[in-house]
Amino acid sequence: MLASKKGSLAGTFMIPNHLYFFDTTLRDGEQSPGCSMTTQEKLTMAHALEDLGVDIIEAGFAMASEGDFAAISTITQAIRKPRIASLARAKKEDIEMAARSVQFADRARIHVFLASSDLHLEYKLKISRQEALDLTAESVDDVEFSPEDSTRSDRDFLVEMVRVAVEAGATTINMPDTVGYSTPDEYGQMFAEVRARIPAIDGEGIILSSHCHDDLGLAVANSLAAVENGARQVECTINGIGERAGNAALEEIAAALYVRGDRYGISTGIKLENLYPTSQVLGQIITFKPSPNKAIVGDNAFAHESGIHQHGMLANPLCYEIMTPALVGVAKTNLVLGKHSGRAALRHRLEHLGFALTRDELQHIYYSFVALADRKKNIYDQDLIGLLPDQIRERRHEPVSEVD
Repeated sequence: MLASKKGSLAGTFMIPNHLYFFDTTLRDGEQSPGCSMTTQEKLTMAHALEDLGVDIIEAGFAMASEGDFAAISTITQAIRKPRIASLARAKKEDIEMAARSVQFADRARIHVFLASSDLHLEYKLKISRQEALDLTAESVDDVEFSPEDSTRSDRDFLVEMVRVAVEAGATTINMPDTVGYSTPDEYGQMFAEVRARIPAIDGEGIILSSHCHDDLGLAVANSLAAVENGARQVECTINGIGERAGNAALEEIAAALYVRGDRYGISTGIKLENLYPTSQVLGQIITFKPSPNKAIVGDNAFAHESGIHQHGMLANPLCYEIMTPALVGVAKTNLVLGKHSGRAALRHRLEHLGFALTRDELQHIYYSFVALADRKKNIYDQDLIGLLPDQIRERRHEPVSEVD
């Protein structure tokens, strides 16, 4: 099945130093326990992804179920800006089913995958390397090919499989770290070597793609290493959901490329201000939200409790924040009052509530506040007001002659 590069992201359509975001929240992400979605939920998420500016939405695995097929078909009829992809094994019936599922898309992609590691070939597929190469040639509008378990594959065989896929017409080659095994230097070197050994990749504008799992917590680092070594597509999910420990988190990659633009020099179509809202949409659909300490979109990503940090933030936010909350769609920085907070943060919160205190008053209230914070995990505004003597509460919104 030879593929045409007409209308694909490859060739003359590829923009140098531009990274395409392939979002697989609705396919790989949905495979995570607790993340199953109905067709309507998938459609809601697809609209959010379109607003976010992703380039490709992998809407599902058409052969997996009637529900997946229906969801993909529904999304192709409602979403117009991103390319819509359907996953398929390197089997004729899978590919035909995938093609039918995306037939109404303005721009479609079939994402074909086949194992390339000896471990998968022997124990899962029970086929030889030659049989795998034959299937690759037969299985490859816009086709993406993925040698599954690339990072644990014999390098010479991986290169040969990629060469066969390119010759068969694949316009995008994805080399996944399927089990999150690789390290950034290894993963980046794999992309550099494949490009060096197959000149047609650069010569014909074939797009190399990364797809990284987070089993060792290296998915984002590995994805960025691939970008540094020529990958121009990253496959990722919102909030990093996905099989086992999840996939590379889209929001982390997008923010890293922006904040460290001095290092990467890569443009994207992602609307950064939609990162947090899109994360929230997903959190409302599935059974859990991101961990509070999750980078970029976690509740604590722009929260500060340490007195030293709070004092620095009040002096200049750049002291402890490398990006503004507004950049990624978060309303504001949150100075959390707790036992580690200092006088500066306490004074700031009380002034926000309308109470201006003298230096001596603040010192007295601070000792009471620390004692309360030692007993209580969460300090609310009403708790702070309760610490104030009547004479201070009575002069709310009135200035005082000595305020530090």
